[in-house]
Amino acid sequence: MEKKVEYLVSWLQKKVKEANVKGLVVGISGGIDSAVVAHLIKRAVPENSLGVMLPCKSHPGDFDDAMRVVESADLKAMTVDLTDTHNTLFGTITHVLDEEKMHNKANDQLADANLRARLRMSTLYTIATNHQYLVVGTDNKAEWHTGYFTKYGDGGVDLAPLVHLTKGEVREMAKYLGVPKEVIEKKPSAGLWEGQTDENEMGTTYDMIDRYLKGETIPEKDKATIEQLHARSHHKRDGIAFPKAYEDM
Repeated sequence: MEKKVEYLVSWLQKKVKEANVKGLVVGISGGIDSAVVAHLIKRAVPENSLGVMLPCKSHPGDFDDAMRVVESADLKAMTVDLTDTHNTLFGTITHVLDEEKMHNKANDQLADANLRARLRMSTLYTIATNHQYLVVGTDNKAEWHTGYFTKYGDGGVDLAPLVHLTKGEVREMAKYLGVPKEVIEKKPSAGLWEGQTDENEMGTTYDMIDRYLKGETIPEKDKATIEQLHARSHHKRDGIAFPKAYEDM
């Protein structure tokens, strides 16, 4: 684990140098993945690393856990509360949809959640530009493979250091780095709505996804769920789709 941490810290330092920027910023949610990244960026650029808490209709406990992460990493941090911004923007959009009689209210929950993720991305990039920093993402291998991230939301980043680590490996790295126990043991959740958990939303568990990614045998039901999630989320990993030039047809 020491070598894995050293490798990722060195990689982050290399990317900072290549981009000719001053440092790194990460959004800290109070979850284990962002906690690990917070510790990694602090090691990579101790004087130019920043954590940002971005509450938006969030559970108060998540903010408390985020503060525990900041303290454990000894990381410079700030808070930007996006609740009012989100309410204004989402309210404006849905009001216009209502007026135009084009409002599909059944899709409001997901649209609301994705807007929150995209507001957080925009905020991080605004702060990063102000500081000449790169935005560091927190998606792990399981989330990347299944597409469990918001396109141009938490998927909108410059660097993704955890993308080759299973959830289990992230958990082991968290223990090594000294992430608070409360954060390591909490049930994974994006905090998108009351009672929301990652595993309930995905329809399988991180343990099953980790086993699948390692090539182990898992129940057919879980295998089918994982493969379906992967297939329908290709567009999130493949970038912007564009046609060949007409002249090349």
